Amino acid sequence: MLLASIPSPSRGVIHIGPLPLRAYALCIIAGILVAVVVGERRLQARGARRGAVADIATWAVPFGLIGARIYHVATDPELYWGANGQGTKAALEIWHGGLGIWGAIAGGALGAWIGCRRAGVAFPDFADALAPGLALAQAVGRFGNYFNQELYGRRTDLPWGVKIDPAHQPSGSTSTHALTYHPTFLYESLWDVGVALLVIWADRRFRLGRGKAFALYAAAYTVGRFWIEALRVDDTHRFLGLRLNDWTSIVVFVVAAGFLVLRRRADPPDPDAPRDDGDPAEKRTLQA
Repeated sequence: MLLASIPSPSRGVIHIGPLPLRAYALCIIAGILVAVVVGERRLQARGARRGAVADIATWAVPFGLIGARIYHVATDPELYWGANGQGTKAALEIWHGGLGIWGAIAGGALGAWIGCRRAGVAFPDFADALAPGLALAQAVGRFGNYFNQELYGRRTDLPWGVKIDPAHQPSGSTSTHALTYHPTFLYESLWDVGVALLVIWADRRFRLGRGKAFALYAAAYTVGRFWIEALRVDDTHRFLGLRLNDWTSIVVFVVAAGFLVLRRRADPPDPDAPRDDGDPAEKRTLQA
């Protein structure tokens, strides 16, 4: 039987006695664990001591969560303090969703910088080691949006459309039954996995360092975020026809791509790195 649509979970929280377990929070925690495990392995390969990433994460994670929430609230203040806003209390309830990735990266970078100084680890080395793990963490964390039935795309009849209950449909919808929308959480999750694999491959192939692996992650991620953002139907600020996150993606991409170009020109060639240039006959000899 072919898939007709992706069903949404009936609820995003399970109560164990008085303790609520929220799927959104569990997805975020799972993503953090993935990032720590991948980052730890890669940073040890760069010569760091065991446990350095976990120590740095104790600074990066809280700073990242605070930054993510500040970005969300700052870019959508009407949701909480507008004419029909939810109020200041709701602005603090992060388990209902609302964590901006750009704020998470900015806040997490500040926390990581502090953690790196305390752990004696070079910040660019940490960023390069963490890059693919960060992409995988985003891939896992995006499923929190699925459980909250939020941040989906336009209406679609494609067989992988996600069903959204009437209570979670866009404002203005008069439907009394579930409708199917583009599962942008899934699109971004798959894209993020691809970004992680790209960074791992490029790092092994070209021995990226001095922040270049992280810059590649940022550039590749923003390309996907740009087209996925264009599918979303949630309310947001727009400038010159583009969503705020699209403009942020453009700025981050330009900075990351520019960094890669400038760093490539500034860094001396690595004699041990694989080379793609040279005499074609010499290549054939080596391959033979």
